[in-house]
Amino acid sequence: MNEIAKWLIIGGVILIGIGLFWQLFGRLLPLGRLPGDIVVEKENVRFYFPIVTMLVISIILSVLLSIAGRFFR
Repeated sequence: MNEIAKWLIIGGVILIGIGLFWQLFGRLLPLGRLPGDIVVEKENVRFYFPIVTMLVISIILSVLLSIAGRFFR
């Protein structure tokens, strides 16, 4: 099997796993509704910018990828 195809399949499985985890445990982890996320609501417009959520996800992914990088060296 092609190396790129393997990585695409692995990435897809990971995304499906994250989606299932988020669906099942989304109420326990309030990602997307953290203090500091910007929400502006007007009459017909709702603007939502999850800046704190993005920072938390970025930190978690950085730590996980750093740990994974040490195993694959």
